Amino acid sequence: MFPFSFEWVWDTVHVVFHGGLWYAMSIMGMGMTFCIIKAAVDTYQGKGGHH
Repeated sequence: MFPFSFEWVWDTVHVVFHGGLWYAMSIMGMGMTFCIIKAAVDTYQGKGGHH
């Protein structure tokens, strides 16, 4: 079921599950954003690794 469904009931289990889900997704999103920005800045500054 989806939160926009009419049968959805916000009980404690749903709130805890979705709270944990969005917490984990936001941590992963911030980590990926940091890595992408750091890679772009390092590439722009010429700090890329030369193998």
